[in-house]
Amino acid sequence: MVAEVEVPAGFVPQYAMAFGAVDGPAVAVQTDNPLPVRAVRRPAEAAALAGTMATSGVAGPFVPELDRPIWLSLSGDWQGRVDLLRSVDGGATMLPLTIAGERWGRYSANANEAVGGESEAGAAYYLSVALHGGTLAYRVAQ
Repeated sequence: MVAEVEVPAGFVPQYAMAFGAVDGPAVAVQTDNPLPVRAVRRPAEAAALAGTMATSGVAGPFVPELDRPIWLSLSGDWQGRVDLLRSVDGGATMLPLTIAGERWGRYSANANEAVGGESEAGAAYYLSVALHGGTLAYRVAQ
């Protein structure tokens, strides 16, 4: 049962959140009557890791903001392999991404996809690039 607050009351004596029109009754927030708002997030402030490589090497770190998707974009005319690695110790140890013990986050062609989200403060991502030819353009961002 929803308790209504009649106008001209200047307050809402509800035990839970309620809202209403200026000249209408306040109605309790519930599943059938959600708040008329949407969550607004500011743009991510983490600096993107972007560049090009014509030789093998490691690029990074990319330090993501927590609870946002991480996007990887690989483009160009290149041959080789790119592995996305994660570190929690400032890059001293960089481990490949896995799911159920199987490696993933390994690329041998252009890609543009969300690769994960981070929940641990201080975690950083790196790209390990083994090129056999061409030039790779990369971007890791949020």
